[in-house]
Amino acid sequence: MLTAHLDESAGLFAEEAGSEESDQSLTLAATPGASRRATRPIERAIEFIEASFSQPVTLATLAAQAELSVSRFAALFRAEVGISPHRYVCMVRVRHAQRLLRRGLPPSVVATEVGFFDQSHLGRHFKRTVGTTPSAYLAASS
Repeated sequence: MLTAHLDESAGLFAEEAGSEESDQSLTLAATPGASRRATRPIERAIEFIEASFSQPVTLATLAAQAELSVSRFAALFRAEVGISPHRYVCMVRVRHAQRLLRRGLPPSVVATEVGFFDQSHLGRHFKRTVGTTPSAYLAASS
């Protein structure tokens, strides 16, 4: 299982010195300063997102993974994680995009590798999540 630490601040996926995904527990911060473990249905959905982020991920598919109705899943996910399932999927994609960009892949390739439609789609979500464009991110991390 991959780590999912949520914080809606602009520095959400800031570089961690020397360690990428070192913690193996799933901790959710639904409110600032409060951490707790997700319920098993939400953990299953998050595990699915982490494994399948580059493919189309629908709310119905996530609800099926959680073994809940779509409406119950969406409400429970938001209550436990603090953001919508769609926003979470986008954040996971951006986190993986950061890793690929640091490895030197061009943004147009990274966009499709992580599940965005095109480079513009990546740029829009990247800026919303990280607070800067992919090119500015690369320039700052160099």
